[in-house]
Amino acid sequence: MYRFLLSGRWLGWLALVCALSAICVMLGSWQMDRRDAIREDIGNVVNNYDADPVPFEEAAGLFDSYDPSREWTPVEMTGVYDTQNQRIVRNRPLSGRAGYEVVVPLKLSDGTAVVINRGWLPIGNDEAGRPDTVPAAPSGEVTVVARIKPAEPALDRGAPEGQLASIDLARYQDEVGYELVQGAYGLMATEDPAPAEVPEAAPKPSVDEGPHLSYAMQWYAFGFMLFVGLGYAARQEALNLRYADEDEYEDEDDDEMIAAHPAPSERRRPRRQRGSTQENEEDALLDAQGY
Repeated sequence: MYRFLLSGRWLGWLALVCALSAICVMLGSWQMDRRDAIREDIGNVVNNYDADPVPFEEAAGLFDSYDPSREWTPVEMTGVYDTQNQRIVRNRPLSGRAGYEVVVPLKLSDGTAVVINRGWLPIGNDEAGRPDTVPAAPSGEVTVVARIKPAEPALDRGAPEGQLASIDLARYQDEVGYELVQGAYGLMATEDPAPAEVPEAAPKPSVDEGPHLSYAMQWYAFGFMLFVGLGYAARQEALNLRYADEDEYEDEDDDEMIAAHPAPSERRRPRRQRGSTQENEEDALLDAQGY
């Protein structure tokens, strides 16, 4: 009953369904990969963000060579800000608002220079492309607690003087003229002594993994439903063929029945019996009288 599935048309439908299902599986797997990456980031936030600060002496290697599992780890360091080489980083949105971030090197007593991101500033109204004011960093020795963040890649776009397109530590090092640690920078949490005015602090990262699991299940379901739909169509085709065969057999049986048992209207009328009926007698009498 299902021999029609070997026809070219149905094999073509099967190939199309297989291709579409494979795409659905790929999209579902992509969503699962995104979920795994987000869950890893969430794990780093949960494990590291509110941990006790680690002295720089113990975490120095994390700035030289970034370790993704230690992202957001608070590190305590003491030094002096190089305010002459402070920079503004462009195109840094925060909570749907466009703005900038302020970065400045912190020179430690051992000669190491760590870049500190002091926070966010909104777009200014006085001059296009610049914030209205930049809160000054504390002068003299300052103790900073900053969370580890990875260096950002270079962007293929320029920036006005005193600004950076991204926190590209190699480019920043070229501008300041001395060595900066290249693996990571610090996102400021606290400063001591604390200045009267500081840039806006970045909010704690969200620990919501988003709808990626739901999207992945939907893509897998779509891939499965394609085969269900193909099976349903094949079942309907088989039923249609079966009904067509039954109708053909019924037509043949009807023809044979009609041939064997014709309808009364089609049967041969019996011949009128010969004999001396009243009509024959009247005809004979008329003939004899010459009518």
